[in-house]
Amino acid sequence: MLPDVDRPAGWLLTVDGAPQSYVDLGDPEYLEFEYVRRLAFAVDAAAPAGRALDVLHLGGGAMTLPRYVAATRPGSRQEVVEADRALAALVAEHLPLVPDHGVTIRTGDARDLVEREPAGAYDLVVADVFGGSRVPAHLTSVEYLRSAERVLRPDGLYLANLADGAPFAFLKPQLATLAAVFEHVCLLAEPGVLRGRRFGNAVVVAGHREPPVAAMARRAASDAFPARVEHGASLRKFTGTARPVHDSDAVRSPAPPAGAFSVG
Repeated sequence: MLPDVDRPAGWLLTVDGAPQSYVDLGDPEYLEFEYVRRLAFAVDAAAPAGRALDVLHLGGGAMTLPRYVAATRPGSRQEVVEADRALAALVAEHLPLVPDHGVTIRTGDARDLVEREPAGAYDLVVADVFGGSRVPAHLTSVEYLRSAERVLRPDGLYLANLADGAPFAFLKPQLATLAAVFEHVCLLAEPGVLRGRRFGNAVVVAGHREPPVAAMARRAASDAFPARVEHGASLRKFTGTARPVHDSDAVRSPAPPAGAFSVG
């Protein structure tokens, strides 16, 4: 963990030299990483401001987004599953959550937990799971997404952080996989990433109701690092002929190029 010299309560958590999480213990609404802000745009637009939500987080890290939800939507019930027991213990000791946060942290495999959860238990499922710097293969398939869909309420939304670069051999099949399970899918990413100029994060939002595209688009466009929201015909064009992924042919997301997510 590295302290932020510019923010007295800011901490950067790194794993294998790559930035994993950033938290400001004094201001949980401060979100340093662009992709986390995009996830937050979706959370903010998912329901009227301040309404408590039931949220399942797959991947915890330093609990940046759970802290944000607890601060902006008091009374929310949040479950976090983190595969790395040592990391969870480190965060609990050095970056503790505030009292009465409403967050339960469990350690174990994300898919195993999802498959044991009751149906219709959550308003949001947020997947931000990386083994090192790659999304594990067993969290990329139609079968996995059907389990995630099962634990969502009828108007619930599935959010995920993915990473890829041109020619998007991972991202495009993931979009096809989401479209095979959910009626509506949208994508938030920087124009430079979508144009294939660099490797980067891509946030996806999916559900059986249309995601709050207009609200997310406004927030994404006005961000310090603007992003585009692709959906409908433009997203289908981007996805092209990619086919859905099943357990039998699932693969991890690609390794990022050297320096893509390094800490300066």
